[in-house]
Amino acid sequence: MSVRPTFTRRRVIATGAAAAASAAILTPSSATAATGSRPAPGAKPTIVLVHGGYADSSCWNGVIRELQSKGYSTIAGANPLRGIPTDAPYIGSLVDSISGPVVLVAHSMGGTVITNAAAGKDNVKALVYIAAFVPDVGETQGELIDKFPGSEVLPVSVPVPYTKPDGTTGTDLYLSKDGQAAFAADVSTATFRLLQAIQRPFDADSFTYPTQAAAWRTIPSWGLVAGRDKAIPPAAERWMYSRANLRKVVEVPTSSHVAMISHPEATAKLIEEAARATR
Repeated sequence: MSVRPTFTRRRVIATGAAAAASAAILTPSSATAATGSRPAPGAKPTIVLVHGGYADSSCWNGVIRELQSKGYSTIAGANPLRGIPTDAPYIGSLVDSISGPVVLVAHSMGGTVITNAAAGKDNVKALVYIAAFVPDVGETQGELIDKFPGSEVLPVSVPVPYTKPDGTTGTDLYLSKDGQAAFAADVSTATFRLLQAIQRPFDADSFTYPTQAAAWRTIPSWGLVAGRDKAIPPAAERWMYSRANLRKVVEVPTSSHVAMISHPEATAKLIEEAARATR
């Protein structure tokens, strides 16, 4: 009889944790960000994209190209990946710097961040979850990743100690060079090698912080299920999206966890649909 692994803090730190994600690039194309300029009535919203762990912001490059070709201003925020107490206020401050409506998009662990960061933000008109966590108040990512079987990133995660500003020791988690099958099976080997080389790790404690707010309860939301996800199990994505009563859920049956890299057109199409609904 097999026993499913449990994502306790001790186990996460000892052998690596699950889930994560890919990243974003801060583009200069958004005229509304941190400039004080006012958008015209009915103007397209600014699209803010938030990455998760195991990568940097460039994971959104293909999606950004699609959105910019349709005339959308885009900002890919740099998620600190330190956990809700740091990540949510940081992304929240980015949202506050934007004049006009915002569509907030997230991948993987970024879903937890926007779920907290968007709460009380009147300019956030839509949330879009791409193979992402959609936690409710009080839930941790550790609980959610272990709710359904199928996550395979734990064995290919590498724990690396680091010193925190207060002098205590934290543990960062990196995706190893053997992590393609678990994380990005449907991209080329060359693409994965680049992703793995430029990744940004996340603090293992990210899986232990309880969610403080559930912005999806008041903000219209959309979701994409990665049908062959081996980081966050597809069954978990479907369950979280159903519970949150998302306006629309699309599924990319052949997609690995990194849908925004392997299927940028489908990802951008869903984001644009959410953006059109805000106008």
